[in-house]
Amino acid sequence: MSQTTEQEKTDVNPEWLRIVQEKVETLRYGLVQLVVHDGRVTQIERTEKTRLSGPGHRDGSGI
Repeated sequence: MSQTTEQEKTDVNPEWLRIVQEKVETLRYGLVQLVVHDGRVTQIERTEKTRLSGPGHRDGSGI
């Protein structure tokens, strides 16, 4: 297990949290995933989905 530095303990708004907030705020439909290694966020993944509505799109034929 890794040790946490004093700065990590006191950092109220770490960089990864700002990145996640920005990705969530600009996302309409989808998901944001965090990859964690040894208790630290090492990767942030964003998947955005496009939802189609209206006639002809219910069965996916509009894609």
